[in-house]
Amino acid sequence: MAISRADVEKASLLGRLILSDQELDELAPQLAEVVAYVDQLSEVDTEGVEPMAHAVELVNVLRDDEPREGLSREAALANAPKHNGVGFLVPAVLGD
Repeated sequence: MAISRADVEKASLLGRLILSDQELDELAPQLAEVVAYVDQLSEVDTEGVEPMAHAVELVNVLRDDEPREGLSREAALANAPKHNGVGFLVPAVLGD
């Protein structure tokens, strides 16, 4: 699959990345190499392989659901850029 400069530019816009013309030119062939490498996976014979979520079987990955103490208000607000001592202060997004 060919990756064009326009494809990279579109992806960067969707990702809200600001890339220079030089970066766009450099990334197109690099991403094409990545896609070509991933395309090699289609050549692997997976006949008879059961679909799985992980390559390694996981056991006991979830802890028991037990209630525990949460953060105090002061601790939760400690690193907030803006707060009024009761809650976080954020800019209005829908008007006043």
